[in-house]
Amino acid sequence: MYRFLTLALLCLPVAAQAAGLDGSQLSLAWALPFAGILLSIALFPLFAPHFWHRHFGKVAAFWALAFLVPCAGLLGPATAGGVVAHALIEEFIPFVLLLFALYTVSGGILVWGNLHGSPALNTGILALGSVLASIMGTTGAAMLLIRPLLKANDNRKHNVHVVVFFIFLVANIGGGLTPIGDPPLFLGFLKGVGFFWTLEHMALPVLLSVAVLLTVFFFIDRHYFNKEGVLPRDPTPDMPLKLYGKRNLLLIAAVVGAVVMSGVWQPGVSVQIAGATLSLQNLVRDVLLIAIAGLSLWLTPKQVRAGNDFNWFPILEVAKLFSAIFVVMAPAIAILRAGEAGHLAPLVRMVFTADGAPLDTMFFWMTGTLSAFLDNAPTYLVFFNLAHGDAQHLMTEMASTLLAISAGSVFMGALSYIGNAPNFMVKAVAEDRGVKMPSFFGYMAWSCAILLPLFLLITVIFFHV
Repeated sequence: MYRFLTLALLCLPVAAQAAGLDGSQLSLAWALPFAGILLSIALFPLFAPHFWHRHFGKVAAFWALAFLVPCAGLLGPATAGGVVAHALIEEFIPFVLLLFALYTVSGGILVWGNLHGSPALNTGILALGSVLASIMGTTGAAMLLIRPLLKANDNRKHNVHVVVFFIFLVANIGGGLTPIGDPPLFLGFLKGVGFFWTLEHMALPVLLSVAVLLTVFFFIDRHYFNKEGVLPRDPTPDMPLKLYGKRNLLLIAAVVGAVVMSGVWQPGVSVQIAGATLSLQNLVRDVLLIAIAGLSLWLTPKQVRAGNDFNWFPILEVAKLFSAIFVVMAPAIAILRAGEAGHLAPLVRMVFTADGAPLDTMFFWMTGTLSAFLDNAPTYLVFFNLAHGDAQHLMTEMASTLLAISAGSVFMGALSYIGNAPNFMVKAVAEDRGVKMPSFFGYMAWSCAILLPLFLLITVIFFHV
């Protein structure tokens, strides 16, 4: 899929200025490929997992072509080419390179050994993971800590809840403090949301959510621990922990530095490629991310990555799927930007009052609900553009609305396995280690029972006006 889109971009004249999509002139039929690819992501892994595992790239390419071919035929090749250029240069490549760097570097850090999975230790690991999620990303933190957590609890009779809360905290909510933490926030950063704006405004909702969930988890875990105890024989006896691949900790800091640099350093130098803008600071950041990942691969012994069961499939899956998602979501975003003049005017009216004021509660719950069943990164972008689309305006006059969108996408991505990419990755690792994870709806029973009351509390405290 990525090769196809890159070839399409290279075939465009460099100096071409592609016409943009006019959302007021687009019917909702143009958004069908977007709905199609998101439904494919949601349903194929559940009902046809073997087919999806082998052919998800082809499915993504099908939906991309389902939009691009009619777009080129009806609106012109320049418009279709402009969509591809914008999707690749301004959104997909920066997005996937950050994930690639974090995934590669975190895969070079190995925690070896085993500890006793007591309620106190488990709560401590979840707390540590919640902190690391905003430093090295939810994917990096989840892949670093899930295996040590599973080994610590492999002598427990009941340990499903440990993994479920791990998904809540480490794979989702803990990543809400920085643009590095969760993909939706990084997309906001690419759109101009300040790095430290996210840290400042998301701090209280994240800290409150983490504190509540850690407290609830401790009492649930203590209940099961006291009631059921441990197995007579520990499959992995306790032994001191050892950390391998320590150089990658410095490389994690380098990734953070590269991202912060691109937000702070604004030289004002950019080039236009087929209508898309490539800024110098973003180009430097992306080159640095590639170099950091390459350095991690060079410095890290193969045995360390083997100990983490490191492979490229997860990042390849993300790259193929999102290269198509960023293309096919273009008409939906254009229609939303058209506001009352577009075919999604009823949705616009639902999140705004009659006089045009945003309803933060509706932005929080609508962004969150769609994030739970689609994917939180594109959902964030849709509501970001629906709210206003201009980062400076959103960070100032509409700061509470941007907070609602950010919190909704990050927090409610935990409501289902498909809400955020690390959720399924954690589930797969846990099942590979013998944990009988809940079904899709079984997991939702856990998440709705635990998280919905928390989200109601968040609404009352932060978004009730």
